Amino acid sequence: MASTRDRTARRRVDARSSAERIVAAGRIVLGQGEGSLDRIAAEAGVGIATLYRHFPNREAIVRAVLADILEADLLPLVERAAEAPPTRRALQDIATQLLDLIAQEPGLVTFASNFADVAVEALQHFSASLHPLLVRAQEAGEVRGDLTAEDIPHFLVMAVAGLALPGTAPSLRARFVALLFDSLDPAAASPLPPLLSGKDDLRTALGSVKRA
Repeated sequence: MASTRDRTARRRVDARSSAERIVAAGRIVLGQGEGSLDRIAAEAGVGIATLYRHFPNREAIVRAVLADILEADLLPLVERAAEAPPTRRALQDIATQLLDLIAQEPGLVTFASNFADVAVEALQHFSASLHPLLVRAQEAGEVRGDLTAEDIPHFLVMAVAGLALPGTAPSLRARFVALLFDSLDPAAASPLPPLLSGKDDLRTALGSVKRA
């Protein structure tokens, strides 16, 4: 007879396996375009109750799928770039690859009602991996020195919001990523205004512009 410890370990393995299947199914379903939680559960071979136990809403699914994209597909590119000369080009290639990966999941951006918030959260965890590369590029004089690791997620999400929408051509993404990265050129940069606590939310900034 299995011990209580054995049964507990088995449940943990089963739970991890179910969660991993749901994330993999999320990538498949969202890669096909618009999807639903029911479709993701069916693709994963689990009941909808099991899906909700791991992922209580659409945002949780999108957060997990984004984390899987970053970990499985983008982190290896970052690790390879860390061994290359410290160039702004490496950061630009990473941003382009991120947009390409998200564009391959056309339902991802539209599945969550607040995709930008979810994406910023996911990229904040990932920015620690990018920080050494950013520092090396700054030390080489190729990226403005006042850019911080905290800026990176917002910078990337700005690109995602405008350039990873379904139907956006790869050539258009590459063109405007190059344009965005020109803003990091230290030779032509104006000093960045400081971030003020509670005042750095994009929606707050846009609201103040509308009232002006």
